[in-house]
Amino acid sequence: MEQNNQRGVMPNSALRSLFSYKNTLKLLGIIAICFIFLLPIYRLIMLSFTSDGDVTLENYTTILQDATTWKVVQNTLIVVAGSTAIALFIGIALAWLVAYTDIRAKRLMQIFIILPFVIPSYITTLAWTQFLGADGLYMKLASLLPFNIEPINLYSLAGIIFVLGFSHYPLVYLLAVSMFRKIPRELELASRASGAKRLATFRKVNLPLALPGIVSGGFLAFLANLDNFGIPAFLGIPAQINVLSTYIYQQVVGFGPSAFARAATFSVILGVVALLGTAVQWLFLRKSKRLETTMEDKHPRYFLGKKKLPVEILIWLFFFVTGVVPLVSMGMTSLVTAYGVDFSFSTASLENYQFILDSGSKATEAIGNSLQLAGVTTVIGMIIGTAIAYMRVRKPNFLSKFTEVSIGLPYALPGTVMALAMIFAWMEPIPGWNPGIYGSIIILFIAYITRFLILQVRGSITAVMQVDISIEEAAHVSGAKGWPKWRRIMLPLLIPGVLTGAFLVFLSALTELTVSSLLWSSNSETIGVVIFGYEQAGYSTYSTAFSSLIVMLIMLGFAILYVGQSYWNRKVGKRT
Repeated sequence: MEQNNQRGVMPNSALRSLFSYKNTLKLLGIIAICFIFLLPIYRLIMLSFTSDGDVTLENYTTILQDATTWKVVQNTLIVVAGSTAIALFIGIALAWLVAYTDIRAKRLMQIFIILPFVIPSYITTLAWTQFLGADGLYMKLASLLPFNIEPINLYSLAGIIFVLGFSHYPLVYLLAVSMFRKIPRELELASRASGAKRLATFRKVNLPLALPGIVSGGFLAFLANLDNFGIPAFLGIPAQINVLSTYIYQQVVGFGPSAFARAATFSVILGVVALLGTAVQWLFLRKSKRLETTMEDKHPRYFLGKKKLPVEILIWLFFFVTGVVPLVSMGMTSLVTAYGVDFSFSTASLENYQFILDSGSKATEAIGNSLQLAGVTTVIGMIIGTAIAYMRVRKPNFLSKFTEVSIGLPYALPGTVMALAMIFAWMEPIPGWNPGIYGSIIILFIAYITRFLILQVRGSITAVMQVDISIEEAAHVSGAKGWPKWRRIMLPLLIPGVLTGAFLVFLSALTELTVSSLLWSSNSETIGVVIFGYEQAGYSTYSTAFSSLIVMLIMLGFAILYVGQSYWNRKVGKRT
């Protein structure tokens, strides 16, 4: 009897252990991750292989036999390759100058370098078109010259490449400048002592050792150029130049019996191009040399002497022409009563802003929707993203790695692909059941959280890694566990890093266009959708006024974040 009792107890204890509170939460978490982050992508891929309810390759054979497909793919490859090359050249050049030379005001330069990345690409496009257009500031200044200059046509492949490249070079800069600073200066001195000139030293020492950062930044620029919808839509659609991101959009909005299947097939092709870029990045990183040092040397290595002032003038002229002047030109256009009217104090008016801010306009509704979407996404991201980041750093295991990869996948995919995946997943989450999510603002909430959660996770991971685990151990020894530990110790230390990630999530969600262009409905228009609609309808003064207003709000947000972080750092510093 005693043995039987023991045999009966063991299975019961094993069952209780299997269905314990923690294991149940883990199982529910895995199911939620698969359902929210992985199932939409699976359904998208399966739809591309489905025709009349059967699994087939018909969609691919039909599309790949169409000459238009290959023209769109060719345009995509040309645009992505050209814009990535521009981003690499500008990003590497600025990273080298900031990391190694003795130019002044580097901190101020960082703001102007990051500016093109912070301002939404479709607003940047509007700024450039207003500046370089036939009635823009560029032609007004050119008319003062004694010879004729033709207006620059941005509605072309070259125009799309130009704007994309100048919008995404900060991605290369941010990763390259850190790698340049980590290269030991002793290696450069040894190269110069061996007779190598400055250019040879850069080519044989600096470039190979900085390759991981350069390749990673170049890959991010590649993905951003491939994913971007705003710039090709604003510049390409009017000129009938299609790339994969805009062609997928046109397939969906065109409807028809096979619209979604064709769009899904093009989305898979776009995903394949992204995977090819990933493979190229892996090959470069595999051959690159690894640096063992993690310390950044921020002291100058090259003193420009008499060349310093001319170099500084060239850099600030570059920032002025590429960053300030287009925005000023856009602001001037937003103040005239009609597009084409010369700007002057007599023609300047706030009518466009009055229309935008009118209580019954689409713009005010869009601002409310975008603020609501961005706010909810940010709050949920801060709570869930920080919890996931903490588990990833403090308790690394297969589950935490699986969670991070699954959450990161929707952000790595192009936005149009992700939007289609959301449609197919939430039109009928369970076959035969339509809860009405698609066509409402709810699908935008789900899509934003799915797409941008990884930004908060990455930002919070950095914040958690900067908190020494010995601080937590000391808290445990002192009896502070659970919420008291987080309230008194962890949160004050994590808040600055968490807020940085939260601001990035908020800004990305507030100005998002690619996903929203396919998911919005009549009552859920967002800022990007309304600006895109104004521009497509020919209301350039309204689109520029709305864009100028958003730029001012972004700048105000940066100022608030900077002041808030400075205040918090002083407050925490006094406590410690």
